[in-house]
Amino acid sequence: MKYLLFILFLIPLSSHSQKVYSVKYSNQSDVKVYVVDYENQCDLKVFKLDYPNQVDDNKGLWYFVDYPNQSDKKIFFVDYPNQSDLKIFFVKYKNQSGWRNKSKQHLMY
Repeated sequence: MKYLLFILFLIPLSSHSQKVYSVKYSNQSDVKVYVVDYENQCDLKVFKLDYPNQVDDNKGLWYFVDYPNQSDKKIFFVDYPNQSDLKIFFVKYKNQSGWRNKSKQHLMY
């Protein structure tokens, strides 16, 4: 019984992580993403992590995995902003990441 409760507590923690995989085709994706040129145009400021254990909730800290079955979300990079579900801007430092438009936060859960 203790083990079951322990597992049930871990499931919500792992479901909010940000391990992403970039797919080749739009119909394979969960979220269509457009990379903007300027920070003030984005919904989410993203920092690319080097290691999967650095992932921390839904805060724009993304780790790109090598295989789709390792990911929590499959993303497709679109060519135009009007094709996207989410506009992102890649930041240089981890502490700069985060949501600018919280109404889109559900897309990465």
